[in-house]
Amino acid sequence: MTSSIDRSQPVDVKRTYEVRTYGCQMNVHDSERLAGLLEEAGYERAPEGADGDADVVVFNTCAVRENADNRLYGNLGRLAPRKASRPGMQIAVGGCLAQKDRDTIVKKAPWVDVVFGTHNIGKLPVLLERARVQEEAQVEIAESLEAFPSTLPTRRESAYAAWVSISVGCNNTCTFCIVPALRGKEKDRRPGDILAEVEALVAEGVSEITLLGQNVNAYGSDIGDREAFSKLLRACGNIEGLERVRFTSPHPRDFTDDVIAAMAETPNVMPQLHMPLQSGSDTVLKSMRRSYRQERYLGIIEKVRAAIPHAAITTDIIVGFPGETEADFEQTLHVVREARFAQAFTFQYSKRPGTPAATMENQIPKEVVQARYERLVALQEEISWEENKKQVGRTLELMVAEGEGRKDGATHRLSGRAPDNRLVHFTKPEQEVRPGDVVTVEVTYAAPHHLLAEGPVLDVRRTRAGDAWEKRTAAESAKPAGVLLGLPKIGVPEPLPAAATGCGCD
Repeated sequence: MTSSIDRSQPVDVKRTYEVRTYGCQMNVHDSERLAGLLEEAGYERAPEGADGDADVVVFNTCAVRENADNRLYGNLGRLAPRKASRPGMQIAVGGCLAQKDRDTIVKKAPWVDVVFGTHNIGKLPVLLERARVQEEAQVEIAESLEAFPSTLPTRRESAYAAWVSISVGCNNTCTFCIVPALRGKEKDRRPGDILAEVEALVAEGVSEITLLGQNVNAYGSDIGDREAFSKLLRACGNIEGLERVRFTSPHPRDFTDDVIAAMAETPNVMPQLHMPLQSGSDTVLKSMRRSYRQERYLGIIEKVRAAIPHAAITTDIIVGFPGETEADFEQTLHVVREARFAQAFTFQYSKRPGTPAATMENQIPKEVVQARYERLVALQEEISWEENKKQVGRTLELMVAEGEGRKDGATHRLSGRAPDNRLVHFTKPEQEVRPGDVVTVEVTYAAPHHLLAEGPVLDVRRTRAGDAWEKRTAAESAKPAGVLLGLPKIGVPEPLPAAATGCGCD
């Protein structure tokens, strides 16, 4: 294959990059690392909204949806003429779909320069340079983890909150999920390394961290300590300056009483839990190879609520799994009514190529799945609204967020997250308030997916996190493609798994 790389271009000329991310929180955090690697190699981030107008475009892919490959090849096809007209442009494809499809990608899209997998993201700059010099596509897929990703340079996306990976991979064998085949078996980081990263982030101004893993509360299985996760939560409680600790996503099989106690007894662990249900039917759970049943799940919810009365509990649910009967679906609705989730991320079952469920008999007709999905969404919307109405009149401390209120400019409001992670839009005060600062407000109105605080802000607390945001914003204004290199720096995770793109496989 002939590359479009212009070898006469000086290597030390600053080249721009763009990273496009699909899928779960793991991919979002991996993209922060890809950005850090490229910037360490001398690339500069392309301006916001570049939409492929960059010297290097990286696709960090997801493989858990049936049409994931169609989406990728469609996007690659749209870039082909741009690459042909732009000497020196390179395209790289990484992530789960790259791990799965390997050589297929360059066969279908021969204008792609680099294909790399989930285990060797640290090789991206080397592979790009090799493709440039050799003028041919580089496909390198490692079969096992080469180095724990957290050792890589990272360009965090914001200044007051950060993802912190505690493990990679998964030991579960859910029949609808291909992630273990692509991410490998669970591998845990040493607790000291995790805490050292958290302390370094707090020193940079971060005040909220989210512990991240494919199955966070299985943490410790690789290092031989069944209570390692609860100990980690308690240790985070001893870090001065760390105001908020969250984690995602746990698995009901591994959710133990010591974790509930640690959540309840550690002041900076937030009263929030995202606990994937997937189905309320014992029959479907068995078919999914989920190692818990309805009674066990509801028992966990009851214990959490007893220990943390104001906890907001969210979940993932799959509708229309192969063989799901109307009676099975009614069991899911029963659990939703009993659990009273603050929010549920609902998915219509989609075949994941390469999973056992994709070849199961009794695939449910699309129209049946759609009808059940709409019934579930309607029920959850009703419950979410009722639960949010209970917040009216409460006084809450919000961490001011960046970019979470799409209408904030028009409504003259700002947005923030409550301790339980509910999104609250509040009246903009006269004094300056920065992302990362903390405000105290009284909730005046509830909608199904957000709260309003329409009265005056009761208190504003300027924070080190706000200082960090201000410092970073000033630096990026002075240098548009600001470079954040070295060990992981400051940043912000998404507050909850995204319903449209999350894999829902925990």
